[in-house]
Amino acid sequence: MTLTSPDIKPLTRQNFPPNFVFGVATSAFQIEGATHEDGRGDSIWDTFCREPGRIRDGTNGDVACEHYHRLEQDLDLIQSLGVDAYRFSVAWPRIQPSGTGAANEAGLAFYERLVDGLSQRGIAAHLTLYHWDLPQALQDQGGWTNRQTAHHFAEYARIIGERLGHKVRSIATLNEPWCASILSYEIGEHAPGWHDRPAALSAAHHLLLGHGLAMQELRALKLSADLGTVLNLGPAYPATPADGAAAAVADGRFNRWFLDPVFRGEYPRDIWDGYGTDVPVVEAGDFEIIRAPLDFLGVNYYTRSYISASGEQPAGAVTTDMGWEVFPQGLSDLLIRLHADYTLPPIFITENGAAYPDTQNAEGDIHDPERVKYLESHLRAVLAAGEAGVDVRGYFGWSLMDNFEWAYGYSKRFGLVYVDYETQERTLKDSARWYQALAKS
Repeated sequence: MTLTSPDIKPLTRQNFPPNFVFGVATSAFQIEGATHEDGRGDSIWDTFCREPGRIRDGTNGDVACEHYHRLEQDLDLIQSLGVDAYRFSVAWPRIQPSGTGAANEAGLAFYERLVDGLSQRGIAAHLTLYHWDLPQALQDQGGWTNRQTAHHFAEYARIIGERLGHKVRSIATLNEPWCASILSYEIGEHAPGWHDRPAALSAAHHLLLGHGLAMQELRALKLSADLGTVLNLGPAYPATPADGAAAAVADGRFNRWFLDPVFRGEYPRDIWDGYGTDVPVVEAGDFEIIRAPLDFLGVNYYTRSYISASGEQPAGAVTTDMGWEVFPQGLSDLLIRLHADYTLPPIFITENGAAYPDTQNAEGDIHDPERVKYLESHLRAVLAAGEAGVDVRGYFGWSLMDNFEWAYGYSKRFGLVYVDYETQERTLKDSARWYQALAKS
């Protein structure tokens, strides 16, 4: 199965560097369910889902994909795809139900079964510590606007590192701190749903501080795992020369506000000045902690920003079911720009994928040619970046399976694998079979 035109050879593993990692990714709240079992505490997303109007389809994560109870089946599913690696997140409220104190053994045991199951199947485990499910008890104390949360996060990181750090290939501290701060505390689309820019910028700083403090705890354990973090990034293109200044601001707020502290130990001056009195409190020594050396940088890429004062959209733009423009060139442009502007560790594309309104036909098949084309074009963009000298070591398709898509509930399907939410039956879409053929080629 291929959508490649006849004059272009289909992708195979041989197109990529030796040992290039092909994987799939998920996050805890989106697939696990079992939100009130085995001692798990409430997260901010459990609370958010209970607030009327927050989730587009009125659903929640109580059941999700029942991954918590279907672990072995899902591990077999991952193995069947022939991938090298699986990226998942740990639910902080499963480990520390109130965000502090002694670890919940049942929670740790679940993730140990997950990691051991991956190892038994020859699949490398790539663990993310924080994919947005902050314990509600910490939110009650201000969440990420409270500097103490960064120290609680470091304590949690140590617990995970001690139990699982020698069993996993990598540990990422954070997933997409822009989403966990700006989208959550300023734009209000994600939990806790605030509309407060100073709070959002404070949250962003404390997330970065928590990352650095967690890195200290994990380094002290002398783990075999590679340590890094994951940023969602996307280039900003001005529609006209007159839009150039606005595009620079968009880039600064979305990309450089997180890249510069991690790799340069400072916030971008133009954006700091533009925020005026909204800027966060930065204490002495914070940047030294935040800029801890990384073994890898995870990059999540979905689309670009197109900056136009007139509000016009790019001519001929093709969009996904999220309304996001399909623009693979943005990924290669982004990677080449990062390589030019920063001194970077190896890069992994830790998320890349697309939502489409998938349906199952009478034969039980799910044909999703748009997703196949999306994946192939973005993998070719990764190859283009590599040819330009960027050290990209792997690619994780988002997502392994359809799941709870945050504020959209179950109305958007990103999965390579189709999930019937009534029966929890998993079915490989055409895109899964295409990716499987690539991974096994």
